[in-house]
Amino acid sequence: MANTYTISDLAQEFDLTTRAIRFYEDMGLLEPERSGPGGRNRVYSSRDRTRLKLTLRAKRLGLSLNEAKDLIDMYDSPRDTVPQLKKFLVVLAEHRQQLESQLSDLEATLDEVKTHEKETRSLLGKANKSGPAA
Repeated sequence: MANTYTISDLAQEFDLTTRAIRFYEDMGLLEPERSGPGGRNRVYSSRDRTRLKLTLRAKRLGLSLNEAKDLIDMYDSPRDTVPQLKKFLVVLAEHRQQLESQLSDLEATLDEVKTHEKETRSLLGKANKSGPAA
């Protein structure tokens, strides 16, 4: 029998809440089987576990859940992998460009903070030399 996991197993393994896992299920990223009375218990397969792992990796890369789902679904299909790999490269390039832009913005903000710090230190130095205000 293939490995199966409960929602608690996956939550503990990936340090997630069960609510987050149910959200990923609602997004179509996971498709657990149902068991027990009224199908109340979720039974996750090794495929679901792998999809969850890939989803979390995609999130760390800055991909949206929809982008993650599209990419993971492509890998799930038995089609030729060349289009999948090309699509992944496009998505990665877009995110790299976005991160580089954010980095540039952060560097500009840091420079501005440094300028303000320098000006403030200068003003403090002048205020200390002239003594307390009358």
